[in-house]
Amino acid sequence: MTAVNITMTPLAVSNIKRLQSEYDAAGFGLRFGLTGGGCSGYKYVLELEDGPDEGDHIFEFDGVEVFLNPEHAEKLNDSTIDWTESLMESGFNIENPQAKRPCGCGESFDLA
Repeated sequence: MTAVNITMTPLAVSNIKRLQSEYDAAGFGLRFGLTGGGCSGYKYVLELEDGPDEGDHIFEFDGVEVFLNPEHAEKLNDSTIDWTESLMESGFNIENPQAKRPCGCGESFDLA
């Protein structure tokens, strides 16, 4: 398996724990990945799951596990999962050094 690095900020970790509690999903981990879509080609996937799939990369941040399909590892390597909160919106923010061109609406990105 190729070495891959994912980082999660403490604010993101605390919000995952909050979501686990709100959705009665204690012990669930976070699926971090990609799906095709949007106007630029890729969209991020962030979903609570009860466990990793076979072969997943597994990361642990203060008791929160993150599952990453090895097929997405190269496209997400060195990404940081953060939480942003403002008067207008709150939610997860992904900083991905592989993302080269975001779309105009901010919902998807291209790797070219």
